Amino acid sequence: MSEAISNLSRKEQVIRKAAELFKEKGYAAASMRDLAHLLGIEAASLYSHIKSKEEILRSLCFDMAAEFQKSLAEVESKKDISASEKLRNGIIGHIQVMAKDLTASAVFMNEHRHLSQPYLRDFLLMRINYINRFKSIIEQGVQTKEFKDSIDKKLAVMTLFSSLNWMPMWYDPDSAIDPSQLGFQLADMLVNGLKKND
Repeated sequence: MSEAISNLSRKEQVIRKAAELFKEKGYAAASMRDLAHLLGIEAASLYSHIKSKEEILRSLCFDMAAEFQKSLAEVESKKDISASEKLRNGIIGHIQVMAKDLTASAVFMNEHRHLSQPYLRDFLLMRINYINRFKSIIEQGVQTKEFKDSIDKKLAVMTLFSSLNWMPMWYDPDSAIDPSQLGFQLADMLVNGLKKND
């Protein structure tokens, strides 16, 4: 067990290992017995730390959602910057949140559909709110003439998230490019595609 993981509380260790398991096998195929085996403990011992497999998924999904919301709120609080700078900073923030824990990010993106109601509804509402806030930044850029007025805002925001949310699948943390550089490069590509030609 790495030093970083051993410094976590036992519950956090369980959640971290579960994220690895959910990413590898998928939430539906992963069992509490598999998780106990990964942690080297009896399955019954798991329940002193966690109530259920879904509690782990809820924790992973809602904690990540809160991180994304916090990052975007910081961007939105800067009233004196242009829409293109807001969008750029929002993209960089999104990448940085994902890069902090690529395993949890992959679970967040791919396994949230296994949440039961009302948690799935609440999660989807949070996600829609987050996406709509990016869409509002794009709309602001169109109004201020920074972005092309011919763009389809829904298409623009969905293209943006399609690009960003694949990151856990292809980004190699051992590669030469660090997450902040990656954020700047993606922001350049995505924001410049919206800007009016001078």
